[in-house]
Amino acid sequence: MRETYDFSKSVKNPYAKRLKKQITIRLDEDTIAYFKDMAADKGIPYQSLINLYLRDCATEHRELQTSWN
Repeated sequence: MRETYDFSKSVKNPYAKRLKKQITIRLDEDTIAYFKDMAADKGIPYQSLINLYLRDCATEHRELQTSWN
């Protein structure tokens, strides 16, 4: 390892806006199982699948339709 490094010619990360932020979220066990099963079928991690689904909802401005009857 060097004693000093020269970062004067460094470039800002162009993907910094796309970095993920870790959060805590509470989900029902059956919801997690649903996404884990679907993720296994697709061959991707279930957290990535949940992120893709939520991103699609946000991009398309989907709103939850609820009925409390």
